[in-house]
Amino acid sequence: MSGEVSPEEIEELKRSINEKLEIIKENTDDAETLEKWKRFAAILEAKDSKSNDNSKKADRYAKLDKGLSFYQRFKQAFERDVDIDPGRLMGLTDGIFGMVMTLLVFGIALPEMLITNYSDFISFIATLAPTIGVTIVSFILISSFWIYHHEFIKVNNLNIPYLWLNIFFLICISFIPFSTSLIGNYSHFFLSEAIFGLNIFLTIVSFLLMYYYAYRRRFLDPMPSHNELHRVVHTFYIIMGLTVVVNLLDFNVSSNFIYLFLLVPVISTFRDIRHRMK
Repeated sequence: MSGEVSPEEIEELKRSINEKLEIIKENTDDAETLEKWKRFAAILEAKDSKSNDNSKKADRYAKLDKGLSFYQRFKQAFERDVDIDPGRLMGLTDGIFGMVMTLLVFGIALPEMLITNYSDFISFIATLAPTIGVTIVSFILISSFWIYHHEFIKVNNLNIPYLWLNIFFLICISFIPFSTSLIGNYSHFFLSEAIFGLNIFLTIVSFLLMYYYAYRRRFLDPMPSHNELHRVVHTFYIIMGLTVVVNLLDFNVSSNFIYLFLLVPVISTFRDIRHRMK
């Protein structure tokens, strides 16, 4: 701003800033972002209280007001609902889950040479046992994620951020056959264990982000209670902790610890029953 600036103009800018902060407060659950804007405004006010230059004060407040306006417009445009039937997203999700479950079995390779005697065939089946075991574990895990998705992710609306959160979740699911093959064939390398564990860990994290975002935007139908939200989140925290423990024990102690992942449906079922009995 140039020229003389009256105290009334500065007060008008302050009122505009406070109004925008109130609108942000009413339309967001992101307390951290709101707090940053408020802290920035407070710093400006404290700095300007020691200055008599109204022109510089007005410039700083005008920049903050413009920044808040841009933030509001960007957030509204970014989180605007899209005209896509949620049923199509559910159909895509079911299709990917079905393909991933099918691909798991293709990770169990047949011998390259024709087996002509029974003893060689028995030996071949014995060598396949670890791969078959890991495949069953992965199938149970993927089935659990499919159940969680259908049980907890019932959405009545969509926007771009939610769509990409769901797609990132599906990316993590799609990599499970690959990481399962790695751990089935190269379990003696820690990196293969780490890749499998990271795959499951990221799948859990992406599900939690997708679920919490849908809850915050009120996309879920019916909307879960606060207690149900905590139950779902804490259940996934337990599974996340189990993933870390299994990964460490599987490599450092015994490869059989991979079967602890079979506890995942037991944990979720037990917590669901406990919740319903309250």
